[in-house]
Amino acid sequence: MSWGTELWDQFDNLEKHTQWGIDILEKYIKFVKERTEIELSYAKQLRNLSKKYQPKKNSKEEEEYKYTSCKAFISTLNEMNDYAGQHEVISENMASQIIVDLARYVQELKQERKSNFHDGRKAQQHIETCWKQLESSKRRFERDCKEADRAQQYFEKMDADINVTKADVEKARQQAQIRHQMAEDSKADYSSILQKFNHEQHEYYHTHIPNIFQKIQEMEERRIVRIGDSMKTYAEVDRQVIPIIGKCLDGIVKAAESIDQKNDSQLVIEAYKSGFEPPGDIEFEDYTQPMKRTVSDNSLSNSRGEGKPDLKFGGKSKGKLWPFIKKNKLMSLLTSPHQPPPPPPASASPSAVPNGPQSPKQQKEPLSHRFNEFMTSKPKIHCFRSLKRGGATPEDFSNLPPEQRRKKLQQKVDELNKEIQKEMDQRDAITKMKDVYLKNPQMGDPASLDHKLAEVSQNIEKLRLETQKFEAWLAEVEGRLPARSEQTRRQSGLYDSQNPPTVNSCAQDRESPDGSYTEEQSQESEVKVLATDFDDEFDDEEPLPAIGTCKALYTFEGQNEGTISVVEGETLYVIEEDKGDGWTRIRRNEDEEGYVPTSYVEVYLDKNAKDS
Repeated sequence: MSWGTELWDQFDNLEKHTQWGIDILEKYIKFVKERTEIELSYAKQLRNLSKKYQPKKNSKEEEEYKYTSCKAFISTLNEMNDYAGQHEVISENMASQIIVDLARYVQELKQERKSNFHDGRKAQQHIETCWKQLESSKRRFERDCKEADRAQQYFEKMDADINVTKADVEKARQQAQIRHQMAEDSKADYSSILQKFNHEQHEYYHTHIPNIFQKIQEMEERRIVRIGDSMKTYAEVDRQVIPIIGKCLDGIVKAAESIDQKNDSQLVIEAYKSGFEPPGDIEFEDYTQPMKRTVSDNSLSNSRGEGKPDLKFGGKSKGKLWPFIKKNKLMSLLTSPHQPPPPPPASASPSAVPNGPQSPKQQKEPLSHRFNEFMTSKPKIHCFRSLKRGGATPEDFSNLPPEQRRKKLQQKVDELNKEIQKEMDQRDAITKMKDVYLKNPQMGDPASLDHKLAEVSQNIEKLRLETQKFEAWLAEVEGRLPARSEQTRRQSGLYDSQNPPTVNSCAQDRESPDGSYTEEQSQESEVKVLATDFDDEFDDEEPLPAIGTCKALYTFEGQNEGTISVVEGETLYVIEEDKGDGWTRIRRNEDEEGYVPTSYVEVYLDKNAKDS
């Protein structure tokens, strides 16, 4: 089977067919190129998807990813990132092993095809030239034969005519001989050219054209084989990454199997455990005896009742204002609760636990003692902590429940220990460098490192003092040290006095519900006011006006200092809104006022009173 023998007369069709074959090859190259673009786009989208759901660094979301299910999700995202990388590998391999290779082959194929068909056209032109020569010699032979025949007839006519002279006859005979000779020469020439043409034609149809068509056939068959090999490569490129993709999928399955629901439940306990004891049983209240039901001992009214005899420092019956602070504000600062408001009970029935888990009851202390203590306490370094509600978190995390406070303190101690280790490593490195300078003075001046060494040592000492401070707080929380009383907390300036440049001492006095401090004293002066003079420098003040009313949704037993007890359904006056700390200040009558959790009451503010 050969194109040269079977398709000897199909030169133009073969030319069209080979061009179509090259077009098919270029079409396949375009297909593979678009596939690589799809793979790259898919890989990019997968990477963006994985990046989109990765937790942001140093954010609350990152802290939430400590659970095994979230860790498994992170592993899935990482595996998907690797999965995307395999699609990039597919794109790269197809581009290098198929597109580049086939593009180069197409150029070679076009050049080879052009050369073969150029040889075929050249052979065609040669045989056409030979054919033209044959036709020309044939026509010339035919023309010479006709001329010789006419010359012979003219000679015979002249020879038969008696009127023609002998000279004319001889001339006609010579002319006829010349024509006959020319015809013979044309015949010989025609015969020679015919033999040559037949030879050339035989060579053309049996040698040149078959050879050229054979080359074209081989070229076309190589093209077909090459496109088949490219298709195999196309499949192999995909097949090569299948094991790695399988490993990615196995990684996702392994991450899913690593999820431990018990461990996650334990982490929830560690994250939210407060350390408080559940509330005890509610004591039975006997209503059969005629008695007046009173509010909680820790309410603001009782605090006032206890403090009234002691507040009469100079024998006067009316209390005076603290400098620049209204009396009611001062009283609220001294008696307001320290703990965050309890959540509302799950049930609105009176039998439901009203306060939820609360901190242990603080020891009750007469308001007069607190007031005297406030007046005679030593001045402390002024601290610009938040003087409004919603202030910054205390340094010792005292605003947190015991268990959470312990975790925060432990975390802080660990961080300080890491910083100390880092500084110690830096000190060791500087010491070694100094030894090298001492042994080889040409490398540097050892004295130049003394300042840096002293600075690092000072930083280490500061960090150690800071660590000791947090370790003391941690020991207090864990029960290794006895809990410090309020007076001890005020007088403890141990770490502040040891390291003034590092730790800025803040007053540890009584705080309002938001954690703001009540003491504003200068560092240079001392406040020594006698109790007898205190009453003379202050004027009377009217109680704060009501800005609305509220209805108690649940029963609240005010067990903490500064709070007031309310009964479900009771209506009271609102004298101070919730400032963001979860407490609302209310009044029952002239002598009974205090704080209740905002979630325990429904407030109806008087718009006119509020605006005024």
